[in-house]
Amino acid sequence: MPLPSLLAVFAHPDDEALAAGGVLARHAASGARTAVVTATWAPDSPRAVELADAVRILGAGEPRMLGYADLRVPRSAPGRPRWCDAPLDELVEGVVGQLREFRPEIVLTHDAYGGLTGHPDHRHTHRVTLLAVAAAGLGGLYPQAGAPWQPDALYLATHPHSGVAELGPLLTRVGKSVLSVPEEMVTARVDVRPWLDRKWAAVLAHRGEVAQERPLPGLLSRLPAEARERIIGTEYYIRVGLGASEDGTGQLAL
Repeated sequence: MPLPSLLAVFAHPDDEALAAGGVLARHAASGARTAVVTATWAPDSPRAVELADAVRILGAGEPRMLGYADLRVPRSAPGRPRWCDAPLDELVEGVVGQLREFRPEIVLTHDAYGGLTGHPDHRHTHRVTLLAVAAAGLGGLYPQAGAPWQPDALYLATHPHSGVAELGPLLTRVGKSVLSVPEEMVTARVDVRPWLDRKWAAVLAHRGEVAQERPLPGLLSRLPAEARERIIGTEYYIRVGLGASEDGTGQLAL
């Protein structure tokens, strides 16, 4: 029986593989509908080609790119505003439209920190997605974005303090932040090792990031396989309940 359908909303190409690649692959393998919305980078950019390869590996269909510019890479979407600078209502409506079109049971996005490194685009994606999930089921909001749809649950990709023992030093060595949450905030720890080959292949599909030393794909690619498996073999989430789930609806597979 298929697991619940998933729509992941992340800031940049490669976030989907790093933060939720195992869960996306697991749900897709069960026959569940899965898809990925990416806030930044233009659909005709090189990173869009890499993203298409990654989501195909994960079984998540074709990329759904909103096409805004990365805060730190204006050339990522020439002529478009940066994701963090665009009008909030415009961004929320765009994500509401994706939710109403795809009609997922579960939505995944960044936690309030914006993940380990706290990238401003990640934090803004968290805020926009929370607003969009709250609005998507209300017919009086953004009626032009489609018929109302209310997901059952929202899961925030995160890391507990105990989950960064090996990863933290890698990030601090290249000048990145390490933002983790208390253990009790984590409501789902998902062992994704059975799907690790697919998750890692999706990370490697982001070839431009793998080729560099500072981005996380590049850091991970230079590790021994055993260390890399320990770091990315578990995914952590905070569940934000939205609808009834007594029958298991809206639950990530554990």
